[in-house]
Amino acid sequence: MEMKRYLLETFAFNDRANRQVLAKIWELPDKEEAIRLFSHLIRSQNKWLARLEQYPRDPGMSWWDPAYELDALEAEWERSLGAWQNFLQKKNESALFEAVQWVGFDGAHWTAALKDIPLQLNYHSIHHRAQIQSLIRAQGLTPEFVDYIGTVYRKIG
Repeated sequence: MEMKRYLLETFAFNDRANRQVLAKIWELPDKEEAIRLFSHLIRSQNKWLARLEQYPRDPGMSWWDPAYELDALEAEWERSLGAWQNFLQKKNESALFEAVQWVGFDGAHWTAALKDIPLQLNYHSIHHRAQIQSLIRAQGLTPEFVDYIGTVYRKIG
């Protein structure tokens, strides 16, 4: 499979799963930490894209603050996800394996293959989605089934 297709499919999987979790956040008695984590996913995507597009300038964006309001999360998620999808659509396969640079948390300049940034974002999304799922369960609700296999398996018998 081409890397570009894999990255876009992974963003699509995370989009579906994150939307399921977002719907459940609305039901939580205590929404604050789940909103903070979901906001962090959006801010991480925004910051990484800004890092790439503004290099060598440091975009100076926070990974965490401020958290979005609950009623803004869906629109902010769509905007952030759409920006990454558009960014990747404009890249050819070989560009995904080229080195990109950014200014890191320490002010130093860093480099990695472009493909590694969206991979990080998608894996990072899985990590924090699991934290949100734990919050959902701890507050007495049943989390949605958001495992990848649930998007691809088919009953045959």
